Amino acid sequence: MSRIGKKPVSVPAGVTASVEGQKVTAKGPKGELHYVVNDEVLVKLEENELVVTPVDQSKDARSKWGMSRTMIENILSGVTNGFERRLEINGVGYRATMQGSNLQLALGYSHDVVYEAPEGITLACPRPTEIVITGIDKQRVGQVASEIRSFRKPEPYKGKGVKYAEERVVRKEGKKK
Repeated sequence: MSRIGKKPVSVPAGVTASVEGQKVTAKGPKGELHYVVNDEVLVKLEENELVVTPVDQSKDARSKWGMSRTMIENILSGVTNGFERRLEINGVGYRATMQGSNLQLALGYSHDVVYEAPEGITLACPRPTEIVITGIDKQRVGQVASEIRSFRKPEPYKGKGVKYAEERVVRKEGKKK
């Protein structure tokens, strides 16, 4: 039994949620998101709560039960609060600047890397060594953070590169004489 799936998802104040077949839609102060639930899971709106249940007790249905509940919870919190991911840049001469709505990164290459923010994502650079990614869709925010990090991943000897703010780079010892 899914312990996550058993809990109903409460709809926060200021958010309207609707269920049409397998499509769950949430409208809130930050925008509108929808999620199409798998056919092996049922979603019902009962007294300002979304209840997720599996269609039957098959392994496949039970495995999608908790994930569907989490995805619904993510769209509800996304339209109320939004999501944020922070990146840090370490290295001499490595920096980030905003060029209009695009992010310009100097990462030790012969050229600057220019990253264009996708629709629904906001990029900001409060400091030259910090990037803040915000949006209402948790998956898109994480994907953008991953793409920016992939331009220069942190290396294990000096820790230079782009890393998540909460990430800890495991350092290696250099070679000895």
